[in-house]
Amino acid sequence: MTDNTIIIIGAGGSIANAFLREQHNRFPAHNLITISRNVHDKIADNHQHFQCDNSEQQIQAVTQSLSSVVKTAQSITVFNGQLHNEAFSPEKRLEDINEHYLSWILKANTITPMLWLKYIGQRLGPKSRCVITFLSARVASIDDNELGGWYAYRASKAGLNMAVKTASIELARRAKYCKCVLFHPGTTDTNLSKPFQKNVPEGKLFTPNFVAQQLSTLITTRDINGQVDYIDWQGKAINW
Repeated sequence: MTDNTIIIIGAGGSIANAFLREQHNRFPAHNLITISRNVHDKIADNHQHFQCDNSEQQIQAVTQSLSSVVKTAQSITVFNGQLHNEAFSPEKRLEDINEHYLSWILKANTITPMLWLKYIGQRLGPKSRCVITFLSARVASIDDNELGGWYAYRASKAGLNMAVKTASIELARRAKYCKCVLFHPGTTDTNLSKPFQKNVPEGKLFTPNFVAQQLSTLITTRDINGQVDYIDWQGKAINW
C-alpha cells in the first residue's frame, strides 16, 4: 500500500457507492478500501473490503489492521448516518421527542463517526497528508435554524460538527497536513431522503452520482490550513 490510497467508511449507501466509483474513475491506479457492515462487491483488483459492525471493538480492530495505510492515505471519507427507520421519523414538535430515537440516531450520526475519528486520528502523524470528510447536514447549523423540528437529527449532526471541529484543532498540532471537512450533500435521491422529497424545489433533488462528483472535486481543492471546512455541495461555507 502507498499514499495513493482512498478509504471509504460506511460504504453501503448510495452516495458512498457512487463516490467509490467516481474515485476509481479519477484515480484508477489508487488502492481502494471500503468498510461497511455488509459484504461489498469489489469493483477492481485494487479494491479491498472490510466488514465492521461499528462497535468500538471492531472499529479499533479494523483501524489497527490498516494502521500503516491510514497513516499514509490520500483521503478518508466517513458516510455513516441515519435519519429515519420503520419505527421513527423526524420530530415535528416537542411532544414527539423519544429517547429510543435519540439513542439510535446519536449512535449512527455522532458516536460511530466519533469512534472512527478517534482511531483514525491516533494513526495520523507529521508526515500524513490526508483529507478526512464526514457527511454532515445544513440543518445541523445552529445559526441557520429558523424552522425548528427535527430535534434528534439536528442534535446528532451538530454533535458531529463539534467533534470534528475539536479534532481539527488537535490534528493541526499532530498532523498539520491533514484536513477535516464536514460536507452537506444537499437533498439526494436516496432511501434516507425519500419520505421528504415532495417539497424539494425543482432541480434541487440530486443524484448520488452528481453528489459524488461534487465531493470528489471539493476534497481535492481544500486549503490545508488547520481549520475544518463546513461546506455544501457547491463548496460554499455553511454557518455554524
